[in-house]
Amino acid sequence: MIKALAIIPARMSSTRLPGKPLLAETGKPLIQHVVENASKANRLDRIVVATDDQVIIDAVHRFGGEAVLTGAHPNGTSRLAEALTLIDADHELIINVQGDEPEINPAVIDALVDGITADADAPMATLCSRFADDEDPKNPNIVKLVRDVRGRAMYFSRSLIPFDRDAGGVSGVSAKPQAAGVYWKHPGLYAYRRDFLLNVYPSLSPTPLEELEKLEQLRVLEHGHAIAVIEADAPEPGIDTPEQYAAFVDRFKLAQ
Repeated sequence: MIKALAIIPARMSSTRLPGKPLLAETGKPLIQHVVENASKANRLDRIVVATDDQVIIDAVHRFGGEAVLTGAHPNGTSRLAEALTLIDADHELIINVQGDEPEINPAVIDALVDGITADADAPMATLCSRFADDEDPKNPNIVKLVRDVRGRAMYFSRSLIPFDRDAGGVSGVSAKPQAAGVYWKHPGLYAYRRDFLLNVYPSLSPTPLEELEKLEQLRVLEHGHAIAVIEADAPEPGIDTPEQYAAFVDRFKLAQ
């Protein structure tokens, strides 16, 4: 069976929630919740936190986790690539688990690992999920994607894609645009093949669409590399604001 390593990028300098990985109103730092939930995935062989701050390294070591110190990076993929050079590991698949998703469903991680394993020619994979009833597909904060007939990514955008010309956009389709079978949102979870992450991605220059949409995965497509897309339930939302963290704490305490 192909071995999979999860690397969790984490940094202290979040703009909207400074010190996010170490917030601990639940009795555990946020990063510990992420590691513990990810460890429940059946398809992961190892989990390592990658960070540019020794304080996070120390916190991870205190709860028995594994961490590696990296330099500063413009995005999570770049941090993963450096982290992999610092880890003594021979895993063929590298999974990028977001460091601010303490409620991530381990089954979603397993689905991603199985999906990239099934598409042997794709150097990278990600997820697509259906929109919830209360989500607005036109919201630019929700990234959308379209796939080709093989199930690979054609494009990612903050705009609504595709555009239904006859219906004048989403308003004429239905209250649930996924009913048309073509509207999908993109949760930020990625899988990479080892060689691609180590030897290909670091050499890819930034691209116009990536910079326009502020979506790092577009760099991969613009340089002509395939991204397999696996349908799965959306992971629980990440923690970006004090209000979101407070809501997570409330859910955690209610479940105890």
